[in-house]
Amino acid sequence: MSWGPRSWKQELSAWICAGREAVRRRRELYEEAVRRRELERFIRDRNMVTLFQPIIRLADGETIGFEVLNRPPVSSSFPNAEAFYHYVGQSSQVFAVERSCREMALCRFAEQVEAMSDLRNALIFLNIHPHVISDPSFRAGHTLRLVQDYGFTPSQIVLELTERGAIEDYGRFARLLYHYRSQGFRVAVDDAGTGYNSLQTLVCLQPEFLKLDRFLVRGIADNPAARRMAALLLDYARESGTRVIGEGIETAEEFACLRDMGVELGQGYAIGRPAPRAICGRVPTTKPVRGLA
Repeated sequence: MSWGPRSWKQELSAWICAGREAVRRRRELYEEAVRRRELERFIRDRNMVTLFQPIIRLADGETIGFEVLNRPPVSSSFPNAEAFYHYVGQSSQVFAVERSCREMALCRFAEQVEAMSDLRNALIFLNIHPHVISDPSFRAGHTLRLVQDYGFTPSQIVLELTERGAIEDYGRFARLLYHYRSQGFRVAVDDAGTGYNSLQTLVCLQPEFLKLDRFLVRGIADNPAARRMAALLLDYARESGTRVIGEGIETAEEFACLRDMGVELGQGYAIGRPAPRAICGRVPTTKPVRGLA
């Protein structure tokens, strides 16, 4: 077979492209294997940092609970917690990771209670992936036994749903929630006010707590549109018996605005940053906020 200049070049180009694709694929397989090994090591060694962020009542500054956050060590595979938990949510290890995180959170909060008994009755907000609700061991009472073993009651535990996009059938999911609500656990959803998915969650799941999205909270004192949206959510919350938490409060003005609008609870850097110790929140120095119409 004779080769012309053009066909020879085309064939060479095809070989080069195929070689590059093979290298890229091998690199992806290698990186995936590294991520999987790191994830298995996290599950085995529980090599995470646990942080506690206070949630306070805006009217008087009393700390009513803490969101418990488990953060993996930074690595080339997982440069931040968001990358880690996104990967977990797409993996087959979501149940094992979430179960390990629940156990770490409760164990380490119990250690905080030993050091400061005033925390004994505080609410404990635990982030949980929706897929875990369908985990048979979760519904069978594993979490209930775990909570009781550490001296807490189910009514103290607020399961904060993350990755709501993973909920495919809201009706079925709401029925699954009955299994732990009947045991006394409560539910929170975040990012309230950010689109159809958020509104569908509120209507179908009827959470006991909703968190106003940071997008609404940021600069709310100077943003009439954000205040109107927050007011609509507050009206819904009052009618449905849902408690509202302003999330991501970073300034005294945001704090004062949310408090004056009637938001009951809040968390954010202005109140208290996530820390290795459960430190009660504080009321930031506030100024009068005008023009809340």
